[in-house]
Amino acid sequence: MTHATPEAPADIPSPRRFIAHLDMDAFYASVELLRYPELRGLPVVIGGGRRHQPEPQPDGTRRFATLRDYAGRGVITTATYPARALGVHSGMGLMKAAALAPEAVLLPVDFDRYRHFSRLFKQAVVAIAPVMEDRGIDEIYLDLTEVPGAQDAVDGDPLGGVRAVGQRLKQAVHEATGLTCSVGVTPNKLLSKICSDLDKPDGLTLLMPDDIPARIWPLPASRINGIGPKASEKLARLGVRTIGELAAAELAWLVEHFGATYGAWLHAAAHGQDDRPVVTWREPKSLSRETTFERDLDPRQDKATLTLLFTRLCEQVAADLERKGYRGRTVAVKLRYADFHIVTRSVSLPEPTRDAQVIRLWAGRALKTAPLDQRLRLLGVRIDRLVTEADAAAAEAAPVPTSLPLFPGEP
Repeated sequence: MTHATPEAPADIPSPRRFIAHLDMDAFYASVELLRYPELRGLPVVIGGGRRHQPEPQPDGTRRFATLRDYAGRGVITTATYPARALGVHSGMGLMKAAALAPEAVLLPVDFDRYRHFSRLFKQAVVAIAPVMEDRGIDEIYLDLTEVPGAQDAVDGDPLGGVRAVGQRLKQAVHEATGLTCSVGVTPNKLLSKICSDLDKPDGLTLLMPDDIPARIWPLPASRINGIGPKASEKLARLGVRTIGELAAAELAWLVEHFGATYGAWLHAAAHGQDDRPVVTWREPKSLSRETTFERDLDPRQDKATLTLLFTRLCEQVAADLERKGYRGRTVAVKLRYADFHIVTRSVSLPEPTRDAQVIRLWAGRALKTAPLDQRLRLLGVRIDRLVTEADAAAAEAAPVPTSLPLFPGEP
């Protein structure tokens, strides 16, 4: 009796790693255009206060505020692509933007509406690619490696399967929200973040390591997420302006100028190297709300307005805690004065809480330790040392008074 010699098992190739970065296109502005479709194709800026709400007209149309009429020190939250073409961008002061685009429409921010659309697009995406890392209201990372069909070749295209997955993601977002997004798909998060911005709006960019010299290296070094303004300026002084020039720099030279850790990271990033996983959950360290005033407010003359705003911030923080299932143990307040000087004060609570009245009381105590002798531009409330509801179930806050004078002269 003879026995056949078993054959050695064939090597099974490892699946290629596909990481996607999905970024909504001009998210806040696009959400507003769903509400006001007559503004499509026009320069629109989001960032005005509530007094800039559109006014219904007798003929059924709406009258919109423009930057020409704006007076104040607010900043742009986002802008439509036609507005960006005029040199207007997020973070720019509205008065400066008014000089560049006086006829641009000005709309107030509506974060509740934006959060609603954020939930819609994320729910649509995870039905296709469940391994998702939430990076904010309008962007996410997705691991597409194990998504059915992603590893398949289609009509001779080795990336045809993952390309089809990318298109399905974009279609799902549009069907759920009526909005467009741009998607970058590469072997890692660093490259995908860059690629999602290459073909905006409504783009789908696939890039593999062999494509790095042609598509990534000509870009400014600042396009790498993690190279900020100061690092960009230092690189420019050293004669390095593009990612390709950074990739050509010797590792030892980068370490000499930027230190061992950051220098090594710069070298790896310029060559498209990044092994960070898609993290599906990250515990928040704190929750906060703040508001910048249209005009500076005086703690004495505007005490009633400030008190109402302060209470509202505490209520918003409490609502965020309840929605996310946390309680907090430290309450902090943030003040920015007319001269842009910032002061923060914090207090620790006896027990973790999510109760708005408790947060209001202790935030008020923190506020009373801060100087209130000059006008204010910004007021904020933050809660730290978060614990989950499950961990805090036995730690109920003791009864406390629900009102406390805050600003000078308040009864």
